[in-house]
Amino acid sequence: MIFYRVDLDDLHGHHYRVTLTVPQPGEGLELALPVWIPGSYLVREFARHLSGVQAMQGRTAWDVQALDKARWRVSRPAGAPASRAALTVTWRVYAFDTSVRTAFLDDRRGFFNGTGLLLRVVGREAQPQRLSLGRLPAHWEVATAMPAAPEGPARGESGAWLAADYDELVDHPFELGSFWRGHFSAGGVPHEVVVAGAWPRFDGDRLLKDTQRICAAQIAFWHGADAPPRSAPFGRYVFLINAVGDGYGGLEHRASTALLTNRADLPVQGAGHGAAASDGYIGLLGLISHEYFHSWNVKRLKPAEFATLDYQQENYTRLLWFFEGVTSYYDDLMLRRAGLIDAPRYLKLLGRSVAALAATPGRQVQSVAEASFDAWVKYYRPDENTPNATVSYYIKGALVALALDLSLRQRGHSLDDVMRRLWRDSGGGAIDEAAIGAALQAVAGRALQRTLRAWVHGTDELPLAELLAATGVTCRDERAGWAASLGLKLSEGPVSGVQVKSVLAGSAAAAAGISAGDELLAVDGWRIRRLDEALAWVGRDAPFDLLLARDQRVLSRRVQPSAAAGGYATTPALALHDRPARHALARRRAWIDA
Repeated sequence: MIFYRVDLDDLHGHHYRVTLTVPQPGEGLELALPVWIPGSYLVREFARHLSGVQAMQGRTAWDVQALDKARWRVSRPAGAPASRAALTVTWRVYAFDTSVRTAFLDDRRGFFNGTGLLLRVVGREAQPQRLSLGRLPAHWEVATAMPAAPEGPARGESGAWLAADYDELVDHPFELGSFWRGHFSAGGVPHEVVVAGAWPRFDGDRLLKDTQRICAAQIAFWHGADAPPRSAPFGRYVFLINAVGDGYGGLEHRASTALLTNRADLPVQGAGHGAAASDGYIGLLGLISHEYFHSWNVKRLKPAEFATLDYQQENYTRLLWFFEGVTSYYDDLMLRRAGLIDAPRYLKLLGRSVAALAATPGRQVQSVAEASFDAWVKYYRPDENTPNATVSYYIKGALVALALDLSLRQRGHSLDDVMRRLWRDSGGGAIDEAAIGAALQAVAGRALQRTLRAWVHGTDELPLAELLAATGVTCRDERAGWAASLGLKLSEGPVSGVQVKSVLAGSAAAAAGISAGDELLAVDGWRIRRLDEALAWVGRDAPFDLLLARDQRVLSRRVQPSAAAGGYATTPALALHDRPARHALARRRAWIDA
């Protein structure tokens, strides 16, 4: 067994101290820290926050030599007597990242993922791994889904947990501090919700009830409404929510998820019985739904390339469109099925994805399979040209899932059937694109590989309007905002002024020679602090002179809007058809009206 102890070394300096104890170290061993965390496909170089690696066997100091950016060789020094004593290795980790991916520590709260703290003993990853925490400040608690060590904590430990191997060890984040905690059961499985940083009037009861409905709907989705209790692939599940002034994100784990949300988006007491949920709260519920769905789709049902993870380098797959995109399709759909939103509100959420894809010129440059493969260098490193050169495997992947679902529903089936078949046929394990195609064929009764390949590996437009119309939903064009119609993505504020973040390819702004980084100063000789102010004296579709600042120079550009320029003049919006055909209405009822 491998032993880890994590101590809060310096709350104000934001440092953990980790002690690793390795029985029977032999003459030496290799230690390595992951460079990425599963679920977030970017090499994040966690080792940059690690320092002071030291090794001792009894009173003998062992040699520690860095092999590369994230690996160390620890060996018995020449001339030192052989010993059967365990080897103790210590190091410090700087932790001041409030995201869900790494680690954080101050005098109010602690949080960590094992990938950012725990050096693995190379070659001994399959052994059981025990983790304990040192003494915690008064009134601090611990939340994690990792199973408690059967023997309990030893003297001087605040708690002890046991993982079957290193993969499990680093797949259970820890939340430390004084936080709100609630419990519920779904599908016969106990669930726990932890919220740090909430307002005093935070409505925990509402969050618990709504989250329970999401979890119950998803367990029924995967295992059937009549599934026996505890059919879910985990014996206990924990939601770790950190509420901050400004933040959003989530990261899935095998029996838990770490979530980041604006505290203003949490429900508050006294809002009134049956009060409509705010857009922010619906966004949080969608995030909860997304990460919980990942418990099946990516943590168990996973790309074949992820069957064995390599923590020291990129792990490439062309299937993130399926594991992230399909999950993104179902996250809001599960809110509808759980009765937390109505059909019009669901279509509003879905319509945002349709509009976002339409406003991404990169969809005609990069396929969603290529976007999956390129995630390591492109998705997490966006720049001003990203909309023109790439497509989101989340957004387009979700819309590919929508297109597949609506196509199957025209034949009396659904994507639900495909997902459950994949789960059953794979045993909840690794799959490839051929397995997805085979499941589609088995459900549909005919080969869909050509369609799947065109939508996933090609850059042609998805037939969404046609498929939606056949399901009793209209996809109409609405007038886009003025900046969007010009092909501009802006940052506007009373202090910063009007800053250009991106210029979309083929747009009126691109034709006029406007560039990212420009500051827009005046329209037809009048100073602006927001671009829309100019609509008071300029016709929306009329040409105008734009004064801008670039690299300390003031330049003038002639902008000639056109209703057809780059196709940005309108944006798609979804709505329920008032009088759909009988077959379309039946499909819609089975899809989102049920």
